[in-house]
Amino acid sequence: MRVAIAGAGAVGRSIARELIQNGHQVLLIDKNSESIKPERVPDAEWLLADSCELSSLEEARLDKCDVVIAATGDDKANLVTSLLAKTEFGVPRTVARVNHPNNEWLFSEAWGVDVNVSTPRIMSALVEEAVTVGDLVRLFTFRQGNANLVEMTLPTDSPYVGKPTGLIPLPENCALVTILRDGQVYVPDPEQPVEAGDELLFVIPEDSEDELEQLLAPNEHGGA
Repeated sequence: MRVAIAGAGAVGRSIARELIQNGHQVLLIDKNSESIKPERVPDAEWLLADSCELSSLEEARLDKCDVVIAATGDDKANLVTSLLAKTEFGVPRTVARVNHPNNEWLFSEAWGVDVNVSTPRIMSALVEEAVTVGDLVRLFTFRQGNANLVEMTLPTDSPYVGKPTGLIPLPENCALVTILRDGQVYVPDPEQPVEAGDELLFVIPEDSEDELEQLLAPNEHGGA
């Protein structure tokens, strides 16, 4: 897979290293000459250019990329890069970094963003995920599917403790993705029982989140 990353700072370089280790081809783009440091990621391609300019993206051959990641520290630049990648070059997948939470609403399909990654939101979600039991914590939003990745730590008084996942009447279009228990990952086979303290990860439409929360932890939310 060929991936272009706009922004060759610490974030962009870290992403590049990870992708290269996984066998992908990576191009790092930055308009700041001080950020062009090929020795930091020697296996990547490097381009000194402005990702907000059409001519620069043509030089980068964005039409040959499978994914474009807009990872600069400037939300405006990330939006413009995503929009050009999607509308002018037909890049199948765009991922954009959100630096300021107040701008998150802009990072949508209207601006060519398939997936937005908000560091402040992720950090707060991870804090919540670590300390809450019986509450849904939203970890990630999938823009194209209008769905979220959510987590719940199953409380001891859940009516489904000890029951197989196949007997849990999940809301429509809700999928149990995995079960995390004692540092292990368990495939949610229909015969696999859930236990108190399990971290359950679901993909679910936003409008079904309350229903799932009430189903799994009714006593936590004023239910029976």
